[in-house]
Amino acid sequence: MTTTSIASGNPSGKIRVRFAPSPTGYLHVGGARTALFNWLFARAQGGTMVLRIEDTDIERNRPELVEGILDGLRWLGIDWDEGPYFQSQRLEMHREAALKLAASGAAYFCDCPPEKYAGSDAVEETEDAKKEQGPRRITRCACRAGKPGLSAENAAIRFRVPLGAITRFEDAVFGPREVVNEEIEDFVLLRSPKHGQTHGGPTYQLSVVVDDIDMRITHVIRGSDHISNTPKQALLYLALGAKPPIFAHVPLILGPDRTRLSKRHGATSVGSYRDEGFLPEAFRNFLALLGWSPGNDEFLRTTEIVARFSLEGVSRTNAVFDRPKLEWFNTQYLQKLPIDELLPAVQAELERSKLWQPEWAGEKREWFSKTVDLLRPRTRLLPDFSTWARAFFSDSFEYDPQAREKFWKDERLGAMLGKLADSLAALSDWNHDACDHALRELAAAEGVKAGLLINATRVAIVGQAVAPPLFETMLVIDQERIVSRLRSAVQAFPAR
Repeated sequence: MTTTSIASGNPSGKIRVRFAPSPTGYLHVGGARTALFNWLFARAQGGTMVLRIEDTDIERNRPELVEGILDGLRWLGIDWDEGPYFQSQRLEMHREAALKLAASGAAYFCDCPPEKYAGSDAVEETEDAKKEQGPRRITRCACRAGKPGLSAENAAIRFRVPLGAITRFEDAVFGPREVVNEEIEDFVLLRSPKHGQTHGGPTYQLSVVVDDIDMRITHVIRGSDHISNTPKQALLYLALGAKPPIFAHVPLILGPDRTRLSKRHGATSVGSYRDEGFLPEAFRNFLALLGWSPGNDEFLRTTEIVARFSLEGVSRTNAVFDRPKLEWFNTQYLQKLPIDELLPAVQAELERSKLWQPEWAGEKREWFSKTVDLLRPRTRLLPDFSTWARAFFSDSFEYDPQAREKFWKDERLGAMLGKLADSLAALSDWNHDACDHALRELAAAEGVKAGLLINATRVAIVGQAVAPPLFETMLVIDQERIVSRLRSAVQAFPAR
């Protein structure tokens, strides 16, 4: 048996990678991680990131989703240097390549019905599945020997897999790989114009190789579910006289139950996490660690991830999507980002919630910065700033029913809140110690513990049982508004 050994890489050229999503759905977590790994590698190596939209699946494509994919990439901060190119605009090039292969004898015309070559496009096959199934048994098409009267006008074009050989290739993650050619079917390159709605269109296997050659892609970084496609594509590179790229198949992302991540595990669209209020850099940090290890560090700013990223650090083991861990990353970024980097994200959330005031970006920017800094240790997601923290940015807020029930039980508190309002209104110096002294002095005069009045006051001024320290809260809301809210609370206090 002879060996077809495919040399990999393009060491003399500049590194070029591509992310090639199909507009058959939104940008999902797995696709986003693939895009991120390509982007990190390109940026770490000073290479080029190409964006290619693989939109040749006429029956499943939804063109309106293209912008959604682009928006998801932009939100993640994944920019591209070339593109987006659209595969549907390159079909003649794919067709010419198929005809060239047929003319050279590397492919042949086939007029068998479509069901005979069902599944000849991209195949997603796990390593475990391959092991369970054992060697594939391939029945070669009778058309392989040649049939008169066939052409691209009335037949499909199949690749003629060289028999009695082994195809070997190097994978930057999984190492050396080899497949006995007898296990590779004579896969379709160009569909027959007689069958279905695809009208003689190219298949995935052909299009992806032709485009990667034309775009001078040096490294193909993609999910390990594509590893079974690689022997076919390696053979196509050889038949087209081109040097193949270096392949790097990254591990799959699984749900907590160790099955393929899907909707049953919760949100899988990147846009869903944006809408929930995750910070893009926190999401990037989390995604980067799904299948790549920088060592013992976890909290890594993007510049540091770029500096450390390499294909050698990519694991062969499937990663598990851990929602609590993602939330942990988000809280870390909310707490640790330089405040000036966090403010635009909070502003966007307040604008979305119709709470934003233009002066907070101007003369009151210092107040806005101080308020966000006070709140962020207690936030998990960006909408926290417009929900439980709403009272810091608006005088229109509601009292949480459970907070009222818990901390407004004492019938004396209504009168005490009125007295506290008078005491605070009389302060000539609005500072932490003055507010603290006024409240504790009133509590002592009323014969109650300070904690009783502190908790009741917190509900009165922010509507919540839990908030930042009371007197710091009073300072950022300011004297006039605090006094007004306490007097409003007296009117809202339960009648006895």
